[in-house]
Amino acid sequence: MTLTAPEHTAAAPQTPPAPEVPAREAYRDLLAQLMPGNERLVCLDSDTGLFNGVDFATATDRYLNLGIAEQNLMGVAAAMARDGRIPFVNTMAAFASSRAVEAVKLDIALNNLPVRIMATHAGLSAGHLGSTHHCLEDLAAMRLLPNLTVLVPADAAQVREMIHQTSRIAGPVYFRMGRHATPALPETAPPLSVGRAQKLRTGQDLLLVATGPHPVALALEAADDLDRHGITATVLNMHTIKPFDTPGLLAAAQGIRGVITIEEHWRSGGLGSLTAETLSGTIHPPQVTRIGVADHFVSGNGNQQHLLEQAGITKDAVLSAAWQFMR
Repeated sequence: MTLTAPEHTAAAPQTPPAPEVPAREAYRDLLAQLMPGNERLVCLDSDTGLFNGVDFATATDRYLNLGIAEQNLMGVAAAMARDGRIPFVNTMAAFASSRAVEAVKLDIALNNLPVRIMATHAGLSAGHLGSTHHCLEDLAAMRLLPNLTVLVPADAAQVREMIHQTSRIAGPVYFRMGRHATPALPETAPPLSVGRAQKLRTGQDLLLVATGPHPVALALEAADDLDRHGITATVLNMHTIKPFDTPGLLAAAQGIRGVITIEEHWRSGGLGSLTAETLSGTIHPPQVTRIGVADHFVSGNGNQQHLLEQAGITKDAVLSAAWQFMR
């Protein structure tokens, strides 16, 4: 059964806020600003086109396009990091986490090198290119690798802040970004801290745990609807998949009736699995319902919103799961 909000009088139309820039473009622009002032920074591209026309000023010779050769890209990044550089590796998430994962494991993670893997087009955001470019496995693959920090910014501002905060991390970092612009988080959101869950709402009945722009937005929208029915939910933005904020999750899960995880990823291996693994160590673990892509490929081409709905990653799915817990 799906919960629905009560009818209300329509408000006067308002001018919608200007959309945020895509996280990948926010990253690109920030890197172009940082590189001239830091000779250790290097940008390694895989012919994605993201950096076409970008002015690196005095750092132009530290932008290298290695072409569509993702394994080689990771190996070169590891070698440059061993030589004292901090490479930012730009490629699509589907290729960073599958085609190149052996090089990430053996060349970068094993040696704990300061490579920043900037993975774009994650989840279903490259839906127009078909199933070959969907990336629904990267969190499962990357979170298993020792030494690797795994981050999922929820908006453009978060990717900027994460880049600054991770400048102090000596090892490798994986950034998961989409393709399109997404809404900014509410202005009331607490400051981001890598490694700590961001509590966007506080409630007593349910816990909604989400990662990524669209899942976090769905969690907040669902929490608003639930609130109108007298059901309150805590919403956690799990922007850091590794190191996972176990204390933050356990504290938020105390006394609630159920946990709902939302992710643009296969249900297995990602945030839902990680949340269930973490809670299973408690004496009386709450039940966890995982909203994500079931054990199948998402067929056909289409825009991201269409494919999310096709995969069942919707506000109605969150509300339906919430209603089951509250019966």
